[in-house]
Amino acid sequence: MTSEIQQAVDCIVDGSLSDKQVEEWLRNVFENGLSQSETVELTHAMVHSGTILEWPKEWAHLVVDKHSTGGVGDKVSLPLAPAVAACGAKVPMISGRGLGHTGGTLDKLESIPGYRVGLTGEELQTQIDTVGCAIVGQTSDIAPADKRMYAIRDVTGLIASVPLVTGSILSKKAAAGLSALVMDIKVGRAAFMENEADARELAASMTATGEGLGMDTTVTLTEMNSPIGFAIGNALEVLESIETLRGNGPADLEELVCVQGGIMLTAAGICNDRDEGAHMIHDSLHDGTAMKKFVDMCESQGVDKDIFDSENSVLKALGLLSTTLQTTEVCASEEGYVCDINALTLAKISSDLGAGRKNIDDLLDMQVGMIIDAHIGTPVEQGEPLVTIYHRTDLTNQQKGKLLNAFTLSETFTEPASRIIDIL
Repeated sequence: MTSEIQQAVDCIVDGSLSDKQVEEWLRNVFENGLSQSETVELTHAMVHSGTILEWPKEWAHLVVDKHSTGGVGDKVSLPLAPAVAACGAKVPMISGRGLGHTGGTLDKLESIPGYRVGLTGEELQTQIDTVGCAIVGQTSDIAPADKRMYAIRDVTGLIASVPLVTGSILSKKAAAGLSALVMDIKVGRAAFMENEADARELAASMTATGEGLGMDTTVTLTEMNSPIGFAIGNALEVLESIETLRGNGPADLEELVCVQGGIMLTAAGICNDRDEGAHMIHDSLHDGTAMKKFVDMCESQGVDKDIFDSENSVLKALGLLSTTLQTTEVCASEEGYVCDINALTLAKISSDLGAGRKNIDDLLDMQVGMIIDAHIGTPVEQGEPLVTIYHRTDLTNQQKGKLLNAFTLSETFTEPASRIIDIL
């Protein structure tokens, strides 16, 4: 099937196959699968369907990135890219938008006034050379085969296929000229992969295909049942990311940034092992260097750096002081310890209120979202807030009821567990 795969990808890109024919080809892969060598062949063909970024030989080995399969409150990329760059690596992060209940990194960053996600390849290369990191959208000349294939998969229900997911993600990453990639595969009820066995199957495909392309690929399996951190929603997640870059972030978010950043620094040869790398990332979050790098990145991509001068200027810039924004607290109906939070319920309601999109061209309300007041392990009294909703349209009683039911209380204390299930 090898030459057949190359031929199919060529025809997908040059338009000689109709959408219907592309759908038929994708459906065949979806239903029958591909061998590991065929998955490498498919991904290789997708990488070479467009431009491949090249980096100067003297620091090409420092070019690393992370990709997440997406989750609720997953703002890891925002503090991670500048923290890793502050430690000496180069991070050309090509990110996506949110669809359904998962928020997109680009959407979050676009809640910062002036932030430009659409850099040309040349602008991206210049910024990586001078600043060390960038978070941008996919350009039309990087993996164009994936652009067309993904658009057709999206409207035909052909998403959940290990070889197609592998090809889609890794083609974009390999085309960015990476020496190494950390792949964060989320597992749980609010993740693309709901059970660990499926996640491990995807992880095996990712690592083998990455190696087949000459790109060192490490997978972190991370838990996605409860939201990451306290914030859900675009501007609110940027605010929490800035807190994290200032050394005041939630423990679970900081752990993910340090662990994944440590793997990236090790792969780039900047440190001896992951623990040393994690300590370097931790230090960058607490000594101001990661925050400075974030400001430099934002300024390079069109943001007025003065907005980061104070907490008030950040809140104002993000629109979180808007008089049209309402807040509603959902409070505990009994006392106890929070032992579980259903991230999927919170994300769906947040999305319905305007924070997410059902169609790719839907407009987002950047300020809508939620702040969790009582995360797992927190004791609450009856009448104390569990979650505060930021909204412009009225909350229905049904939504309030669902939000209350998303929090499970127990008589006994539950220790918040590490989100890291495994590193593969």
